Amino acid sequence: MPTPTLFMHVHDPLLASNLLSLEGVRQFQLNVSHQQESWLDQLSYAQCDVALIEVNDSHDVALEALINSRTLHQTEFLFFSKGKPDTVLDNLMRKGAGFHYRAPFDFTLVESSLMAIFDERNQTQAPACQQTSYLDQFGLLVGSSPSMHALYRTIRKVAGTQANAFIMGESGTGKELIANTLHVFSQRAEGPFVAINCGAFSSELIDSELFGHVKGAFTGAHKDHKGVFEQAEGGTLFLDEVTEMPYEQQVKLLRVLESGEYKPVGAQSVKKANVRILAATNRIPDDVIRNGTFREDLYFRLAQFPIIAPRLRDRDGDACGLAQHFLAYQNSKDAQHKSFSEQSLKKIRDYHWPGNVRELKHAIQRAYILADTSIGPEHLIIDDLQQQKKHRATSGIPIGMRLEDIEKIAILKTLQNNHGNKTDTALQLGISIKTLYNKLDKFENARVSVA
Repeated sequence: MPTPTLFMHVHDPLLASNLLSLEGVRQFQLNVSHQQESWLDQLSYAQCDVALIEVNDSHDVALEALINSRTLHQTEFLFFSKGKPDTVLDNLMRKGAGFHYRAPFDFTLVESSLMAIFDERNQTQAPACQQTSYLDQFGLLVGSSPSMHALYRTIRKVAGTQANAFIMGESGTGKELIANTLHVFSQRAEGPFVAINCGAFSSELIDSELFGHVKGAFTGAHKDHKGVFEQAEGGTLFLDEVTEMPYEQQVKLLRVLESGEYKPVGAQSVKKANVRILAATNRIPDDVIRNGTFREDLYFRLAQFPIIAPRLRDRDGDACGLAQHFLAYQNSKDAQHKSFSEQSLKKIRDYHWPGNVRELKHAIQRAYILADTSIGPEHLIIDDLQQQKKHRATSGIPIGMRLEDIEKIAILKTLQNNHGNKTDTALQLGISIKTLYNKLDKFENARVSVA
């Protein structure tokens, strides 16, 4: 396996000496630039894994050119500057270029970043047909595509801060894994990680789940109960599907975020929250704010740093790699040696995976059960999933049933199929989440068979 390569373009002799003394630099095969030539031209030709670039106060044409260069996504950059802020450099950071260190430089942090990059780049690269897990891993996340490495860089930067992060992405993209990885790399890693699905509780119960209650606070409150804010004390609280939270509870959450204080249901005294808040949604924030189901002020409080979870179809090459990863796990668990045929890998590679990583994982689990030794395309039950959904939605309706009852059946069956996820249910039914809540309230006590 070739040694990862490092390109260094540094003018200051003292900075160069300090960098060359780092163990992290010595791990790489070093390429030093010719100072009189464009560092971007040299780097484009050398195609190194990592680049250490000192940025001068004077305008650097190469920085502007880098924004639209393929090298931006092929190389991990560590920029060093001593002067005033640079707009072009800030734009590069927003595009996921890497790290920007400002003087005075903390070489311990530089060393840590270099070693992390070296570990990522030093993974074994396997051909598409290899029957083992070969993708890069970062925390609880797995993937070697440029979009995933950009996500890793973002997580490394955000994890060390106390900023609330809002993770957005389609269902099945691994938003909770992103949140958990942020926790693992944060200063709160020794504390608890507590996750709650905000769409899984009624408006009557969510106050108790969030803030806890004291004994006797309401019928059935036979003992004190700690809410998730208290359970996550000193750690991280993950609010999954936060846009599904009942509107009247959102203002209470906003108050906690603003003051840091909350009161358990039925309690007389307030408590102080010591948690970092991470939230997630599979909705488009502008849509739920515009239709009046999510507070705009709450969004801005939660989204101090927005993070986008990449869709599987945008993760070049990761689908086959993840399939190998899931298969390798099953093989190890059951002491088996099952493998993919070339035709099955092609089917995995060509499919668009609307359910993202979750759909892929379930497809591999089904194929593993069906296959004896070699998993062929016939074992991958994926192409007809959408057709099955349509069939389930239209089958089993007796002739002459009232339209009102048909509507109830459609809503309750879809909600059941989505494991209670109201966002996915509303999207599939073609109605707003607010309309769905209104309809559920309307026939909450109705006894309609959905068998």
